[in-house]
Amino acid sequence: MDVKIILTLILIALTLYAFIKEVAAPDLIALTLLCLTVILGLVDSKAVLEVFTNEAPLTIGALFVIGTALEKSGGILQISYMMEKLSARTLRGTLLLLCAITALLSAFMNNTAIVAIMLPVTLGMARSRDLPASKLLIPLSYASILGGCCTLIGTSTNIVISGKMVKYGLPAMQMFELAYIGIPLCVIGLAYLCLFGPKLLPSRSSVIGVLDADERITPLFHILIDKSSALIGMPLLQSPLFDGKNNIHLMEIRRNGERLMLPVNEITIQVNDRFLIGMHGHRNKVDTVDEIFPQMGITTLSKIDGIITELVLTEESEICHKTLAETDFRQRYNAMVLAVHRSGKNITKKLAEEQLVHGDTLLVLTAKNNLASLQQSENFVLTDRAQISPPPAFRSKATLTWGILALVVLTTTIFSQHVPMHISTLVGAVLILWLRIITPRVAYAGVDWPIIFMLYGMLALGMAMETSKTAEWLANGFIGVVSSIASPQLLEPMALSVIILLTIILTEVLSNNATALMMLPIVVNLAEGLHCNPMPFVIGICIGASTAFMLPMGYQTHMMVYGPGGYKFGDFLRIGLPMNLLAWLLASAIIPLVWSFH
Repeated sequence: MDVKIILTLILIALTLYAFIKEVAAPDLIALTLLCLTVILGLVDSKAVLEVFTNEAPLTIGALFVIGTALEKSGGILQISYMMEKLSARTLRGTLLLLCAITALLSAFMNNTAIVAIMLPVTLGMARSRDLPASKLLIPLSYASILGGCCTLIGTSTNIVISGKMVKYGLPAMQMFELAYIGIPLCVIGLAYLCLFGPKLLPSRSSVIGVLDADERITPLFHILIDKSSALIGMPLLQSPLFDGKNNIHLMEIRRNGERLMLPVNEITIQVNDRFLIGMHGHRNKVDTVDEIFPQMGITTLSKIDGIITELVLTEESEICHKTLAETDFRQRYNAMVLAVHRSGKNITKKLAEEQLVHGDTLLVLTAKNNLASLQQSENFVLTDRAQISPPPAFRSKATLTWGILALVVLTTTIFSQHVPMHISTLVGAVLILWLRIITPRVAYAGVDWPIIFMLYGMLALGMAMETSKTAEWLANGFIGVVSSIASPQLLEPMALSVIILLTIILTEVLSNNATALMMLPIVVNLAEGLHCNPMPFVIGICIGASTAFMLPMGYQTHMMVYGPGGYKFGDFLRIGLPMNLLAWLLASAIIPLVWSFH
């Protein structure tokens, strides 16, 4: 075996280990791969620059800008209000409405963004219809994946694969080419969710699910320490103002007109200090703090509404792998963490020392007027909708943005031979900026840069697999194994079915883009070895890399609903394993009928 093949195989093994064990952020792992392919001599230092000429990252970035414009302009808010006004009250009726609209939106927008926007809408529907949120949130995540399988721009995986196909001399995919397999898969998948979801999904609540609407609202008080207060000179931690056991929660400290950012164990109460404290459990029965702290020299300045809500940590959150104390969460976000929900369990003790991980759901107490600020953070997803204004009118920036997206889709569909997709999407993004629907700063913030950089790194690994002939070696080995168990007539369908299943399994533990980019050079060489059309195999990895339903870590949207739904690991396995099998069987049966092997 050639030395370069051995080095590439070692690199692939290390990549799999790094992704599975999450030793670092996916984009950092991918960029490290790019560097190693050059350092090890697998790719020439000049040739590696070709990865930056791939149009897929540019297309994905432009679509992120369009998606951000839809979110910021209120385009998605229009859809959510329409959903809330529809009359479905039964569980299956609500499931059908939710899944159908989510799948339709996900066909043209980023799945993660759709779930982030629809999450508070879904929780609101569950509360208003008195339905368990756990019956709706996994279907929300699954529907976003199924919708993404229907179009070229439904998921970044499809865009990346289409861009790489041109490098192999294959025609790029058309906008609705995947619909031949995507639509049947989506329809049957949604039917499965609506028919069997109510039985297979648990009736379970997260921490916030056991609180009724009144219990979620709690008073917050701005108080002033008077000159005569007995608390002056007392360490804050020893004072009754810092007493979580009695549901007294400190939110903010101001001294001399400025917020005091010191650790609480270093603070001693001084005259004229101002505090914002929450009194969860007392609700609105208390009008002044004198009723709780009588004759302590405390003046109540004002009373405002507080709310208990949930924050779901995203994969890219900068506070992951840090403790609450290290992040200075209370002062940074004006919110007090009451509990952490993780893997079906609620953590309520020693919260300051608890290291946060991706998918954690934080139960927090904050001021109602702080929800908008929390909603803007990219570190987590807010499960309450901060915006309570009516949806934008028909003649608005939101409707204009929908029109631009429709124009991009039509141009890519009708004039794809003359206007490449990366040009049409870029024109759409630039038009949004010229029309001032959003500012350039907001547009840049809306791009998921870790995905962009991860793509560059994985493209370099794919190039290394090609230049070192590792992909050819793996393909020949695969052909040998399949040939030993399948007759010549069934060799190609059997190979396709195994490739789809292998891609689905890898996607459960790796990112969908990483899996697809590793599998693509293998299946192209596989088709050459079988002397057949590579398109069935390429379509197979597109579908396989987008149908990870079985494990909560298989897709980022699963982790977003994991905590708010109060799910356990087995819940995903129970409903997701049949979904994986369904996707595998449908793809294995339909793909050869549409994309012939010869």
